[in-house]
Amino acid sequence: MANFIDRRLNSKNKSTVNRQRFIRRYKSQIKKSVEQAVNKRGVTDIDSGENITITKKDLSEPVFHQGQGGIKDRVHPGNDQYSAGDQIKRPPQQSGQGSGQGEASNSGEGEDEFVFSISKDEYLNLLFEDLELPNLEENQLDKMIDYKTVRSGYCAEGVPSNIDIVKSLQGSIARRIAMTSSKRKSLKELEEELLELQQDKHDHVKKINALIKEIQTLKDKIAKVPFIDTFDLRFRNYAKQAVPTSKAVMFCLMDVSGSMDQATKDIAKRFYILLYLFLTRTYKTIDVIYIRHHTQAKEVDEQEFFYSQETGGTIASSALELMIKVINDRYNPNEWNIYGAQASDGDNWADDSPHCRQLMSKEILPRSRYFAYIEITQRSHQTLWQQYLTVQEQYGHFAMQHIKSVEDIYPVFRELFKKNNQQVA
Repeated sequence: MANFIDRRLNSKNKSTVNRQRFIRRYKSQIKKSVEQAVNKRGVTDIDSGENITITKKDLSEPVFHQGQGGIKDRVHPGNDQYSAGDQIKRPPQQSGQGSGQGEASNSGEGEDEFVFSISKDEYLNLLFEDLELPNLEENQLDKMIDYKTVRSGYCAEGVPSNIDIVKSLQGSIARRIAMTSSKRKSLKELEEELLELQQDKHDHVKKINALIKEIQTLKDKIAKVPFIDTFDLRFRNYAKQAVPTSKAVMFCLMDVSGSMDQATKDIAKRFYILLYLFLTRTYKTIDVIYIRHHTQAKEVDEQEFFYSQETGGTIASSALELMIKVINDRYNPNEWNIYGAQASDGDNWADDSPHCRQLMSKEILPRSRYFAYIEITQRSHQTLWQQYLTVQEQYGHFAMQHIKSVEDIYPVFRELFKKNNQQVA
């Protein structure tokens, strides 16, 4: 089989339009492949695109063809093997029809599945499409950063590129009407008088000549009024206006205690990497606070959050208390949209779980726009899940999800942050 490699330069992105048209046409198939591919990626594999596979049957194009028209009578022969009500055995499956398991053959042909490479930007656009932070409000007027340019009427001075032609012509017409209205009225009266004298049978030559001269003088005065003057010019005026900005902070709380084995931590890290990519790609002004905890909680940077090997016992309330402290010190709920996501295996010191429920219901949720708790375990739910169930019944903007394996990460993520997922805060 010959392989063809196109090494022509793509000058000025000539094929970009065709590429975007292809992605739009087979968007559902590509998106399905992207969702399947996200579960196969490693924790650190976030800076590349993806090779996705589309089955051959999904690439078929619709065609028009003529059907069997008219009325036809057919007589079909009977059979000597079956009677009405008999069950027919399913025919044996044939091998060699496409990809899959089967024995080798020396005949037959077909086509493989279509493999399509997408860039990192295209991959992330498809991955985070139709996702948003719930209950996000524009609640902060930031006079130092975000301004928008708005139309602010018209002015008599400006640069030529901002001239409003229609407004200038309207001013020109109004000026010419104002300056010549009395002359045009006099001109009309003189023309009517001249017409009466010309229709009169008597001789009025001297008077007619005087009227003609006076009419011509008025026409010359009217003609001297310029069609457009600098006084008529009007320029579009623009002004900068401060706009409300959606300032948000996301608290990422991860349990790194000894009960969290390496596979569970890997799932938690995958979830938070998805969350980090979604936040930084979708929102411009957003802070991400990373908190790791075992018996003690610690605010860390991105590198330490994902790659530190520190571990210990489990006291989940330490992370919630640190989150409350950071909110009190740096993030005023009247100015910031506060969000939180907590990932744990649910294993917590039994006496600490009721304290977690109190902190969540009395301190965190009244200040937050949305909080999500993700429990990663294949065992039955522990005391922390049971305590949080009572919180979920009380607050509509508190969500709980259960992840059992890697395949559950992306569906749970989409369920938590899908659009129109506005909860009662």
